[in-house]
Amino acid sequence: MASDDGFLIRCSALRAGYTTAVAGPLSCTVRPGDILGLAGPNGAGKSTLLKALWGGARVFAGSVEKRPGLHISHQAQGFDRFRGVPLSGRELLALTGASPEGLPPWLADKLHLRLDRLSGGQLQFLRLWACLAAPAELVLLDEPSNNLDKAGVAYLADWLARPRRQQGIILVTHDAALMQAVCTRTLELEAHEPES
Repeated sequence: MASDDGFLIRCSALRAGYTTAVAGPLSCTVRPGDILGLAGPNGAGKSTLLKALWGGARVFAGSVEKRPGLHISHQAQGFDRFRGVPLSGRELLALTGASPEGLPPWLADKLHLRLDRLSGGQLQFLRLWACLAAPAELVLLDEPSNNLDKAGVAYLADWLARPRRQQGIILVTHDAALMQAVCTRTLELEAHEPES
């Protein structure tokens, strides 16, 4: 790929997986202000590729180059409901360095509650906010609209669609309307058999 001093992350022919390569190849560059959507069917390895970008999956081929000092925030699919953990929403945001400013009113007034007292949708949105509003230049979102109601998805779409100059986002979602509304570009991945 051509040299570009403004990139946050770029990968070239990236193939990733765990014991074998199950995802890729992926070639892309993400710059501040970009929202790159990774689309494709189940089995295309979208989540695995996201994990490879922050080090949660093994790179088998190709390369990942990160801007020096890059801070990455990653929201994964599936999560523990935090049962029995005496952590409030305000404390979760403090742990990630995320500001509560801009939270929707239906969640902002619940930050004093323990996480295990929130509904699934409230907890999902708070987890998203902890990633999106953290001091990270690159945010990786894996199916962020899962468990959100219509109001939550609409607020997320509106927030993602706002111009941002310093942050890049890579978004994996099966929500075609969300992807179309917020992504500056998309890449379609194909399902394939893992390498032996």
